[in-house]
Amino acid sequence: MTARRQPGPGQQDITGAEVPPQDDFDTWLEKIREAYLTAAASGRTFTCFEIADENHLPEPPNPRAHWGRAMELFAADGYIRTAGWAASTRPTTRHSGVRTWRGTRAAQQGRAA
Repeated sequence: MTARRQPGPGQQDITGAEVPPQDDFDTWLEKIREAYLTAAASGRTFTCFEIADENHLPEPPNPRAHWGRAMELFAADGYIRTAGWAASTRPTTRHSGVRTWRGTRAAQQGRAA
């Protein structure tokens, strides 16, 4: 039995609809940035999924790696810092442990990066 190959951008899916092009990492990161910077400025503690879910953010090109990479970049830019751990509310994770984040004092005062 051979695996069915998924259609790529510019091709048609099984219904005949054209598959839209997928964003690269940098384009996707720009689409999600504002939601996370707003969360950082609020001072609340949050998980990556909570912000993505609340803001209906798009999935990244590589969901297994890019969500974590985005959070690390926001931390490196001085917007967020780790706050602890919580049980994930993402339906597919079965409540596994995930990192929680909080905006830095600079982000809360509008001075980050």
